This record gives sequence, C-alpha cells and structure tokens, in this order.
Amino acid sequence: MLDFTQLNLVINLLIFASAGVAVWMAGARITSYANSFSVKTGIGQATVGLLLLGGITSLPEIGATVTSASIGAANLALNNLFGSIAFQVVILVIVDFAIGRQALTAVVPDPMVMLQGGLNILLLTLMTAGMITGDIAVLGIGAWAWAGLLAYVFSVYLLAQSQDRRSWLAADRGQLNRSLQRKQDDAQKTADEAHQAISLRRTIAWIVGLGAVILVAGYFLSLTGDAMAKQTGLGGSFVGFVLLAGATSLPEFSTALAAGRQGLYTLAISDILGTNLINIGLVFLVDAIADGEPVLNSAGPFAAFGALLGIAVTTLFVIGMAERGDKTIARMGLDSLAVLITYGTGLVILFFLR
Repeated sequence: MLDFTQLNLVINLLIFASAGVAVWMAGARITSYANSFSVKTGIGQATVGLLLLGGITSLPEIGATVTSASIGAANLALNNLFGSIAFQVVILVIVDFAIGRQALTAVVPDPMVMLQGGLNILLLTLMTAGMITGDIAVLGIGAWAWAGLLAYVFSVYLLAQSQDRRSWLAADRGQLNRSLQRKQDDAQKTADEAHQAISLRRTIAWIVGLGAVILVAGYFLSLTGDAMAKQTGLGGSFVGFVLLAGATSLPEFSTALAAGRQGLYTLAISDILGTNLINIGLVFLVDAIADGEPVLNSAGPFAAFGALLGIAVTTLFVIGMAERGDKTIARMGLDSLAVLITYGTGLVILFFLR
C-alpha cells in the first residue's frame, strides 16, 4: 500500500484535490443515468435514490472506510462516516438555495423522504447509544454495530414496501399550487425524454463505469486524508469529520445539486438520506476490518457529538418536511437556515473537542 506520509503536504493536497474533482465530475454525470434507470425499470425515484444512487455515491465512503480501518485509522473512518452524514444534510441547504423561490421541503412531492429521515435519526441514535454505554464483541464485531446493520436492512425493507404510497401535491403557503405541480411534472418529463434513446444496457454500463471512477478516487481521498491529518497536526478525528467527509460527499453534492436544478426533488433528497443510511450501516464494516476491541468503545466524545450533530440537522429537515412551510430567507427555507446555523455551531464545538 502506498505511504502518502512520505510525500510533501503540497503533493498530498494536489492528489486530494484531483481525486475530489474526479469524484465531483463522475457524480454530476451519474444523476441523469440514475433517473434514466428509474424510468426504464419503473422503479420509483425515491427507491432509486436510496439504493442505486445512494449506494454508488457512497463508494468514496466505502473506499475511505475500508482503507482507513485497514491501516489502523478506525477513528478516521468512523468520523468520516458521521461527518459525511452531517455535511450531506448541509448539501440539501445548498440545493434549497439553488432552487431559489420555494423552500425545498415545501415542494418535494414524495412523503417517503420523511420516512427516510426518521430512519436516519433512529439509526444514528443507536450508534450514539453504543458510544455512550460501551460495546461488547459478538462474533468478533460489536453488538451495537450488529444492531446498526440489522436496523439498516430493516430500513431498506420498510422503504421498499412504502414505494407506491401516494405522493404529496405541490403547495404554496399551505394551498395547492397547480402551477408548481405542472412545473414538477414538466421537469420529470424533460428528464425522462433526455435519455429515451439510450438503452438500459448502456445506462447500466455508464453507471458501473462512473461508479468505478468514484470508488478509485475515494481510495486516494482516504490515504491522502490520513496523511494530511498527521502532517498538519489537526488529528484524524477533525480531518475525518470535516475534510475527508466533505471530499467523500462530493458525489452526493454534485448529484443532489444536478437533480434539484432539474426539478427532481425526490431524487435529490433520497440520494442524500439514502447515502446517510448506508453510512450508518458501514459502522459494521469498520468494526469487521479494524483490529482490537469494538470501534465504538474507542470513539470518544468527538464522534458521539458528531453523531448528535447528524441527528440534529436531520431532525430539522424532517420538521421542515412535516411543516411544509414555504417562507424563505436569503433564497432558502427557514429549516435550511436552521441547519446551516446548527452545523456551523457544531463545527466550532468539534474543533475544541478534537
């Protein structure tokens, strides 16, 4: 395995940035192919966002998690996962800002996204409980990590069963907005027609190829991120939660932003919340690969607070989806503004906890 700590910090930064660019570009392209896959197979956007798009855009986290855990940097891997969860909710704030006039949580048409948010909160609560109470090994892996994996599998089952639930109608300040509903329908029709001539086989080939680019780039992000944590003295916890989490979240950033601009709001939110569910399930993978006692036992206050920050920002968005208000400030909904303030405050606290 390459030892990036032997390289100059500037070179590591360049490799890190180059890998981040590759992840961004691949993620931007894969959104339209995921929507094409949804149209050609008849699988709903929320399910495609949860399983296909969420799974593929999680490849950097998977690559970074496996690599970090295998080189003895379990805390870097763990904080990358929790940091990605919090940061990816902030991505929805940026999508909200890009939409402009309407608050994102007021116009998303599929109630399944609220269920996804609730399951995110439940699974994060399990991981936080494991860090506070301590973990014991069962078949070589922590009991709380097993609970997280089983909860993730149940979440996927529950969401699959909820796929055909009736969609919400677009509203404006609590009143049915037929103009906005037509805009959403037209956006979906335009997105569907864009890939009508591409076969399902070619669509899958593009998805697999772009996924491979994302996975390889994630590998380099992890190795250079770990090296920079040591070279800068910031430590694996803070670098994992902020720098590495931000870089490995670039696919979700580009895909969600592209989906939001196309009016595919359900796909945008499901991609983020679906990826976050996968991230929690990946705690099991970290525990399986890392040596020694269950990883949650060595997590400490930093990771516990990071998980609580993920719970807080997710809860704010779920509240926004339930309230469905459309009041905006600075081109974003009030819930998005609350998420931004909460995340910023959380980063300050985490800096002193590192």
